Amino acid sequence: MLEGIIGSLKNQIQIQTQVQILINKLKIPTAKTMEIKLLAKKDLTRDVQEQLSKLYLQLNSELKQLSLEEILNDEEFIDIGACFDNKELVGIAMMANYKVVSGYKGMIEDVIVSESHRGKGIGRKLMEKLLQQAEKRELNDVLLFSGHHRTAAISLYKSLGFTLKNSGLYIKKLNLILF
Repeated sequence: MLEGIIGSLKNQIQIQTQVQILINKLKIPTAKTMEIKLLAKKDLTRDVQEQLSKLYLQLNSELKQLSLEEILNDEEFIDIGACFDNKELVGIAMMANYKVVSGYKGMIEDVIVSESHRGKGIGRKLMEKLLQQAEKRELNDVLLFSGHHRTAAISLYKSLGFTLKNSGLYIKKLNLILF
């Protein structure tokens, strides 16, 4: 009986070892390597800015990007959730905070997960980080816009409690600068 237990434990150890080897080969983020955090001015480096610029191109390659330093000039008006995997920026989400007559609001924009890291729950973790921050800021509403073609993103937003608002979003472009 003892030999059976020892044999079973050896099998479990072999399976765990094989799983770890597979994780390392596939470069799957783990709790040890992946970090989700809110960016602050103190986190800004040239490397982080360069990584953000490359990541943003996966969302929109046509618009000029503002620098993180410029965005974080007024930290009370913006929250930036970032996901790092071994110091590589693999996901980001931003929430602009403002107040109007109807209350305190947050607008989530620029949710981007690197193509090589999609499907691993990073978008969800970034959104959850921003929603926690919205609660800390005591915002009344958090809004976001998503293109109708982004079905995976829309499913994520719905699973987090977002509902489609019965209104249209209109935009007038001002000072459009292409780079």
